[in-house]
Amino acid sequence: MRIYWLTSSLKLLNCNKNILRPTGVHRNLSATVQTNGENTQVTPPPPVIETVENNNKNPQQQRALHIAVIGVPNVGKSTFINNIINHKVCPTSAKVHTTRKANTAILTTGQTQLVFYDTPGLVTQNEIRKHHLEQSFKSAYRHAIQHADIIAVMQDASNSWTRKELHPTVLDTLKAYAQLPSFLVLNKVDALKSKRVLLDLIKTLTNDTLNGKRPSKKADLPSREEQATAGHPLNKRETSWNHFSDVFLVSSITGSGLQELQDYLISAAKPRGWRYAANVYTDEKPESLIVESVRARLLDYLPQEIPYNLKCELEYYNVEKHVVYTSVVVQCPTPRIERLICGESNGKLRQITERVTSDLVEMFGQAVSLTISTISGGKKKA
Repeated sequence: MRIYWLTSSLKLLNCNKNILRPTGVHRNLSATVQTNGENTQVTPPPPVIETVENNNKNPQQQRALHIAVIGVPNVGKSTFINNIINHKVCPTSAKVHTTRKANTAILTTGQTQLVFYDTPGLVTQNEIRKHHLEQSFKSAYRHAIQHADIIAVMQDASNSWTRKELHPTVLDTLKAYAQLPSFLVLNKVDALKSKRVLLDLIKTLTNDTLNGKRPSKKADLPSREEQATAGHPLNKRETSWNHFSDVFLVSSITGSGLQELQDYLISAAKPRGWRYAANVYTDEKPESLIVESVRARLLDYLPQEIPYNLKCELEYYNVEKHVVYTSVVVQCPTPRIERLICGESNGKLRQITERVTSDLVEMFGQAVSLTISTISGGKKKA
């Protein structure tokens, strides 16, 4: 088993510097932010699914690998995927359950295509009720794994309360898909100063099976297939997984360790034709990316459970002369929450709109004109 230390640096995403910062805000309960598309070199938004006939690569030389990234909520799965493909396609926020369904992110380099499936955090039925999540939330990760060649298990190394054991839902998932290879990704290692802590953590989570070493008594180590079919409940001592093929130490924020992990995945790719065209970064439609970006920033700017009770809907979307024009309506359960979103003199709504616009400019690589309006009690304020 190989352990990859913090040695690489991430090339930061660069927005076009000629795109102007957002300006202009409506006075009522909506905010409009525009960027000037004049004298700006732009590229089209990330396309949706295209056939591989659009690229010039020889299909006989193509390689591909599909990776399902799983873990409990808020371990940094979406940020990790955005940075390893060097393109923002997965909405992120500081709160849990930002990712509500499986998203696809694609990295094509040379003759190899890596397809990442960003899955919702593994949750219980109680968490689904608490955060008003869709019932399909629990099945989204299963669908992703069924299309994957390998499973990446992400663990938050900075959380001293949870980092020393794999969550039961993660272990259940690994057992259910024991036929697939898996590797462990310890994220947020930049928060740890001691290598001793990291080594102890790796030993604990892998049940001391580094470098292929196993305890001498095979009876103590059932096979992956036996674990998958055992059918007995997890006990307190079952907090590790014996079958990780590799361990990676990364920081999704700083980019440390991501290049080594990317090289590892490229080397593991299988000879086969690509599923997506070379210039595609995601199979999500631009309209869906816009709505999810608004919802993610509402999670960042609103306290406690309030943003989970909001519903975002796309009102308008069009692209004219290399400028994305779009409008999103936020449905609020009460006028009080609507006032909370807008803030004094619409100050908070202005901040949210500016932040979302910045996200979309980075995502689409072109000028964006965004309007966010609110509605409560059937009455739209705009």
